[in-house]
Amino acid sequence: MNQALRTLCVYCGSSDRVHPDYLQAAREMGAAAARRGLEIVYGAGSTGLMGALANGAIEAGGRVIGVIPGYFNTPQLAHNGLARLEVVDTIHTRKARLVELGDAFIALPGGYGTFEEFFEVLTWSQIGLHAKPIGLLNVRGYFTPLLEMVEHARREGFIYDEHRALFSACDDPETLLDALSNHQHPHGLERWLSRED
Repeated sequence: MNQALRTLCVYCGSSDRVHPDYLQAAREMGAAAARRGLEIVYGAGSTGLMGALANGAIEAGGRVIGVIPGYFNTPQLAHNGLARLEVVDTIHTRKARLVELGDAFIALPGGYGTFEEFFEVLTWSQIGLHAKPIGLLNVRGYFTPLLEMVEHARREGFIYDEHRALFSACDDPETLLDALSNHQHPHGLERWLSRED
């Protein structure tokens, strides 16, 4: 793993009412990251893919940091086995803190919050606020419709080719971690600002 990558920020769903394959993939992602010596930072949840991710990392000997708004810091929602739990005031503070802590970002399957967090960190990369690797774990083809929408936007001229190169999508944890490790930030991202062809 690239020596610059020490922490992996993971966005994912908190619902338990999902196919077991999603929970297993989250657990495997946590374990794979731990085996590579990566510290996980995430939203501190104990349920759904969030809990499976943390448990997989912890069981593999990894270190997991959670960041959670105070109003979610309840016994029903917050994981109680983390190396460190940071309690913040708002969801906006939580998101900013996760971006600050992460050296790379992965989205696992999830709902509105996961989509929003993925696209926010991707947009921040597009406009030059960071140059950190970003990935999607496309378990059971979950993100395939989203990838098709991104490609549609590219064909229609709303996304430049170099912007599509800002993230990787893979269907297993090890391959995705390899892609993050080998990520080369694309050149020419300012083209949309200069209006050059």
